[in-house]
Amino acid sequence: MKKLKITLKRSPIGRPEVHKRTIAALGLRKINQTVVHDDTPSIRGMIARIPHLVEVESIDEEA
Repeated sequence: MKKLKITLKRSPIGRPEVHKRTIAALGLRKINQTVVHDDTPSIRGMIARIPHLVEVESIDEEA
């Protein structure tokens, strides 16, 4: 299954509350913190709301 490596690159300070909650829902807390999630439509939707704050990399995970 494909995975997404999501890194917070910009601060959510001064951003709308919905952006801050999306970042928290992804499990991101600090700048340059990276989390790995499955590539699902719901995760893609979260990323689509905050593309200017995060950097996304697709990785293939062999099981």
